[in-house]
Amino acid sequence: MPLPVPITLWHWTGFILVILLFLALDLGFFHRSNRADTSRQAVLWSVGWFFLAVLFARGLRVWRGPEESLEFLTAYFVEFSLSMDNVAAIALIFTFFAVPARYQHRLLFQGIFGALVLRGVMIGLGVTLIHAFQWTLYLLGAFLIFTGLKWGCSKQPSVRPENNLVLRLARRILPVSSDYDGDKLLTRVGGRRALTPLALVLLMVETADLIFAVDSIPAVLAVTQKPFIVFTSNVFAILGLRSLYFAVAGAIRYFRFLKTGVAGVLIFVGVKMLASPWVNMPTALSLAVVAAMIALSIGFSIWYSWQIGGKEKGN
Repeated sequence: MPLPVPITLWHWTGFILVILLFLALDLGFFHRSNRADTSRQAVLWSVGWFFLAVLFARGLRVWRGPEESLEFLTAYFVEFSLSMDNVAAIALIFTFFAVPARYQHRLLFQGIFGALVLRGVMIGLGVTLIHAFQWTLYLLGAFLIFTGLKWGCSKQPSVRPENNLVLRLARRILPVSSDYDGDKLLTRVGGRRALTPLALVLLMVETADLIFAVDSIPAVLAVTQKPFIVFTSNVFAILGLRSLYFAVAGAIRYFRFLKTGVAGVLIFVGVKMLASPWVNMPTALSLAVVAAMIALSIGFSIWYSWQIGGKEKGN
């Protein structure tokens, strides 16, 4: 088998440019006019991003070998699974601010640019710490187990807009208009520039993404500490999930046991990280365990909803 192709700055640059190109096509061509996506369109976009992720994994298999390809798929699935809870948070933010449906797609994908920067910085710091201080692995593993237990026991929403410190500071420091001005983030009030409520929503979405990244990135680092794999899997998961949001946001409340499944994934990867010096779990097995946890939580949620729905009809 030929030696793996080394990852260089050109690969990083090329990947980011291709993603930006797809985003430009999405916002500048397919969603040039503000309109709400139908569920069918949202599913098609999600399938498209998933297909691109699989193609990328195939490319990694050819150029970097089967192990890194499997690591990417596992990291992608872990990130996607953990970010599912972010869908509920985004729905809560949009409801709180009464964001018109026709502006939601553009707003979510505008937030991608900030997410790319934030995730890149966090991944770089995480990998650097792990390589410099091996004991960081144990710290992150313990943090993931604690977070998983906390998520599993918590029934409160992860993001509460009315109590958000960043939002309160923004309103105190910067002028904010009381009404939307189309899809603009800036407007004029009394002859001076001011943020629109849509800008505050974007700020809240970025804050929510940062909060969830604090949990999800350490979890992905339990799968692999290769920065390129961690970053690319994060990007594909975020893009796919934000497309899927428009298909599942209305039904996410019915997946009542999804949070339990996500908590189980966090605990599992935390234990895996703590045990890594002594137990070398195959990547394929990790992928199977994570997939099984999420599938079972979703399946049990659907079964429970049917049972409750059947009882309500019977009454």
